[in-house]
Amino acid sequence: MKAPALLCCLLLISTGAAARDFMVDQKDKKFSVKALKIKVGDTVEFRNSDTVAHNVFSLSEARSFDLGSYPQGQSKRVTFDKPGRVEIECSIHPAMQMLVEVEK
Repeated sequence: MKAPALLCCLLLISTGAAARDFMVDQKDKKFSVKALKIKVGDTVEFRNSDTVAHNVFSLSEARSFDLGSYPQGQSKRVTFDKPGRVEIECSIHPAMQMLVEVEK
């Protein structure tokens, strides 16, 4: 096998599984899960099924974001691009907290 073809095959093998999508619902002023383990490149969709607005955010070094306030029926997505521990809250309802562990 020629070197470029071999390199191409090795790259295909080493890339592993494709990124996955996860859904976290917000209902009764709670996240549907308290903790979630995902891989680098995975995306989490935060769906608001509550009757009140939520503002999901994180100040964590591994992934900081602020999704802004959004009402019932809407969703917002976050892709996690590096490993680490991501603490997530709602700025409107401070008791809403969850943890996302992002692994390589």
